[in-house]
Amino acid sequence: MDSQQLFRYGFNGSGTNYNFLSMSTPAFSEWALDSLKLKLGGGPMNSRVSGHSSKGESPSKPAEVPIQDGAKVVSSESVRHALQELETALMAPDTDELITSTKTWTPLETLISIQPPQTRSRCRSKRLKEIPNSSHSQDKVRHLLLKCAEALSEDRMDEFQVLVKEAQCLVSIHGDPIQRLGAYMLEGLVARQEESAGIDNSNRALRCRKRKPESRELLSSYKHILYDICPYVKFGYMAANGAIAEALRTEDRIHIIDFQIAQGTQWITLIQALAARPGGPPHVRITGIDRGDNLQVVGRMFYALSRKFNMPFEFNTLPVSAEEVTRDMLEIRPGEALAVNFTLQLHRTPDESTVELNNPRDGLLRMVKGLSPKVTTLVEQESNTNTSPFLMRFTETMDYYSAMLESIDESLARRESKEMIGVEQNCLGKSIMNMIACEGKERVERPELLGKWRSRLCMAGFRPYPLSSYVNSVIRMLMAGYSEKYTLVEKDGALLLGWKGRSLISASAWH
Repeated sequence: MDSQQLFRYGFNGSGTNYNFLSMSTPAFSEWALDSLKLKLGGGPMNSRVSGHSSKGESPSKPAEVPIQDGAKVVSSESVRHALQELETALMAPDTDELITSTKTWTPLETLISIQPPQTRSRCRSKRLKEIPNSSHSQDKVRHLLLKCAEALSEDRMDEFQVLVKEAQCLVSIHGDPIQRLGAYMLEGLVARQEESAGIDNSNRALRCRKRKPESRELLSSYKHILYDICPYVKFGYMAANGAIAEALRTEDRIHIIDFQIAQGTQWITLIQALAARPGGPPHVRITGIDRGDNLQVVGRMFYALSRKFNMPFEFNTLPVSAEEVTRDMLEIRPGEALAVNFTLQLHRTPDESTVELNNPRDGLLRMVKGLSPKVTTLVEQESNTNTSPFLMRFTETMDYYSAMLESIDESLARRESKEMIGVEQNCLGKSIMNMIACEGKERVERPELLGKWRSRLCMAGFRPYPLSSYVNSVIRMLMAGYSEKYTLVEKDGALLLGWKGRSLISASAWH
């Protein structure tokens, strides 16, 4: 399907009419076109979806989403209303109910599941309380952090100590994005200095590599909050699900291997779509790989869904690290169509840049290619910090996470809650400090750019499987419900989501 064969929308008074063009290409089989039903209602919109101000305030002015491939979202109130209607129809609250109504819908359309956060505002109505030296510019904070990193890298310890004390007056976990980022980066620098000086600090590992909340349940809650307020992980799940649904659209027996199953919720919409086939659902088997202790909970959720949809289903668990997985563990069966998913996992698999001699990262990709999957999906951070020298890695980390934290601020009506501080500390701060303070095996955060992943996959024998232009277009429109500062770029069949032109997450598919 080319970019002209997406779907077109029109407007009729206050209501919204959607007319779908022909989907006659092989990517959309007959069962796909006739499967799920969905009603596009014309009722009032929920304010959390629309992105408007709270009741009684004027709605924010619709803005154009920056599109970098020539396509464009029209900047008008009617278009924004249409997108809100589409999103409400597609993005109803999570449910395990099948979608039924009078309009035909395809499984790919069912998989579009990106929701704006429950509480958000384009502008923060209340500023945080003043912190010391809060009048200093972002450039001053950045410059001072870089001077700290340079002094440390050149072993100018007296100067480093002076600069750290100065920087401590400018950074705060309660401040603006650069101030919060600076607090984590400064802590990482201090921990790195203590290690280089041979200081026996029993708190270093806790601060830089093993910062944990009070319980696994709390960490899960933090991840859910982060998932809700910014679209990065949702974006990856949407792209991966779309590629898998398309590649396996006619298969009767399906096996999905997820190398980071986590809570498993990313597969709910795919199960719904597969269950909606007019000829009956296929037999689905999911193998979940995760060292966490929640695999039994995930399994109960999957089996409950499969019973409700009367779907033949199996769930296998592997509580091991990705690099420990062997072919025999996966129990590959003849006649099953295989899909493999890597979402924000491969960059934590050791590679040739560590002291590992066997390069587990490339070895894992070769092992997966040997399974002959119909599709393999990859979602990764778009950051070049794996093999970069320390100062380059420090600068790249600052650039990447300043954009990430700024986009989080844009999504929040309030920032000063202890809950949000916990989210950043445990979901982002730990990664930031690991990249700065640690080396060798201790540094587990080793992201690479899409070009490097492409090289690794091609060397392992994979070929690109371009993402569906239909899914890409719907993702693009739904992103308009977040902020006009998010950017989407299609590049060689892959899709990159960014903030103000700085790509942060890439999604690609391979076979």
